[in-house]
Amino acid sequence: MLAPLTRDQPIKLGRFFTRRALRIMPAYLVVIAIYFLLPAWREYPEMSQPLWKFLLSVQNIALHGGTAFSHAWSLAVEDQFYLALPFLLFFLYRRPRAAIIVPCLIVAGGILLRAFLAWKNPSIDGGVSFRGFQAWIYYPTWTRLDPLVFGVVLAAIERFRPNWWQRLINCAPWLWLPALGLIVYALYLGETKNLTVVACVWQFPLIAVGMAAILVCAVSPRLPFCRVAIPGAAFIASIAYSAYLIQKLVINGAEQFCTNHSIDLTSVPALLGVELCVYIAATILFLSIERPFLLLRRSLAPPVERGSRESREA
Repeated sequence: MLAPLTRDQPIKLGRFFTRRALRIMPAYLVVIAIYFLLPAWREYPEMSQPLWKFLLSVQNIALHGGTAFSHAWSLAVEDQFYLALPFLLFFLYRRPRAAIIVPCLIVAGGILLRAFLAWKNPSIDGGVSFRGFQAWIYYPTWTRLDPLVFGVVLAAIERFRPNWWQRLINCAPWLWLPALGLIVYALYLGETKNLTVVACVWQFPLIAVGMAAILVCAVSPRLPFCRVAIPGAAFIASIAYSAYLIQKLVINGAEQFCTNHSIDLTSVPALLGVELCVYIAATILFLSIERPFLLLRRSLAPPVERGSRESREA
């Protein structure tokens, strides 16, 4: 999406949204159909949201756990973000000062909003109500923008500030350990008997900063991560979206199979078997649905710069 702006060309909204739709919607609609037409396959009897919310990709609003297909909340956050992003880029383009201020305001606003929402949802046992945390902090878009903002900022630095980017990736050898430390500390914040305000406020941005730094380390030539080829990694990455969508359906089926055949659910064969089943089901979904539409996308809306990894849109 940033590639046209680097050449002083406008973002082609039709092309951008066509690519996003062909990337996300086909496999998503197939899985939605399975959930609504085959209720016996669900991991929970009750659907997390009505059909119209899934179709509009707002299923993360007023959501609570313990319901079927609730894990699609993160896809809704991403969809809503990328729906607004082109228009935000239109506004920020040629406004370098605003391009720095706006991301900072989004991150700072998220911190303040999480603090306010945590304070407004106390638990009778002390700390923050888990139900309120789920409904108002964990699932909604307005409190989960940190990692998306950091990702776009890194992409913008790479495109528009190559000198900054070079300095950043040159610092990678000194970033990976603090990044891991931030992630570990953020996870540690959640290891309390009662959910705390501190965890609600700081866990998400700390993990986001840590992951952003890990990303810089992963692409830096000064570290071996981008030079070492991991066998099978490209294939796993290609089916990752299908695995994300279908995982709970497969896990539920594998759990029922193990229960019916008296197999311990925590045994090594059960754990390996369910992982293998997820990969198999994801491969089938990818090859039968996702890949054909990706090929269609390539013909209808090809990348701006053919053969360039940076120009591909997620």
